[in-house]
Amino acid sequence: MLEVKGLYKTFNPGSVNEKKALNGIDLTLNDGDFVTIIGGNGAGKSTLLNMVAGVYPVDAGSITIDGIDVTKLSEHKRAKYLGRVFQDPMMGTAADMWLEENLAVANRRGQFRGFGWAISHNERKEFKEMLQKLDLGLENRMTTKVGLLSGGQRQAVTLLMAVMNNPKLLLLDEHTAALDPKTAANVLRLSDKFIEEGHLTALMVTHNMRDAIAHGNRLIMMNEGRIILDVKGEEKQKLTVEELLNEFAKLSGSEFANDRALLAN
Repeated sequence: MLEVKGLYKTFNPGSVNEKKALNGIDLTLNDGDFVTIIGGNGAGKSTLLNMVAGVYPVDAGSITIDGIDVTKLSEHKRAKYLGRVFQDPMMGTAADMWLEENLAVANRRGQFRGFGWAISHNERKEFKEMLQKLDLGLENRMTTKVGLLSGGQRQAVTLLMAVMNNPKLLLLDEHTAALDPKTAANVLRLSDKFIEEGHLTALMVTHNMRDAIAHGNRLIMMNEGRIILDVKGEEKQKLTVEELLNEFAKLSGSEFANDRALLAN
């Protein structure tokens, strides 16, 4: 479903601020893979997701989604293949639009938009059923402006919008980092539910090692723009945070330096 070959990215090349963010990344995701990505500060985790999404142009290498070479496609042209949830709950929705209007925009992504009623009766019924899955009572607040929802409610809605058209690939970029622990746990539960029910292929960047171990069928650890560890199946299920930290020290030659990751465990 995703194939990344020889991916390189350097920011501000030739200047004092030069930063090699990705240094020859090779990564293949099969249909239905749910991969968590962990790494220290500046490891290249979010850059990798941004490159797949088309936010930055590729210096070298290629990106293929479901057999389609998207390496040179712009961000908006890749959008029809992707669902994405950002770290900031405010980024995935339009605050001044009603909840049902946000869902309608997401539902028609990539479709031709002609004249007619903005939201049909059938769509409204469908959106209500979708919102019931969140178990947040939002099915009774369809005409509430999204800006009036809490951060956790808004992130749950963003997640719903990201998966409602069964994207080829779901990108979750530290999507629970700005939430309190209880709300974060609920959003992760919903993520697991939607990925499993939709048989989606997903990449999830997280700073929380416990979450990286507990979710998905495969775990990748990055350091200095490279993948240094790739575990799956039973081997992943048996991992502990202590073993991950020891593995990082052994493979990178340094201690894991990410306070948020360490404090979260």
